[in-house]
Amino acid sequence: MSEYWWIITIVGPILLLAALIWAFTRNRGSKVSEEASDRAAHRLRDEIDREDEANEVSR
Repeated sequence: MSEYWWIITIVGPILLLAALIWAFTRNRGSKVSEEASDRAAHRLRDEIDREDEANEVSR
């Protein structure tokens, strides 16, 4: 096992870094999907605000 120790200590962190970089780049959404998500969230907030205002008026 000791003859492979240098491989573990050198190659292991390199593989870990490569996996982290790969995961980070794959997890990033495209600009279009982020904008679509922002628009949908804004519409949802507007709808909730309108419902809240309607409930306050009907009390």
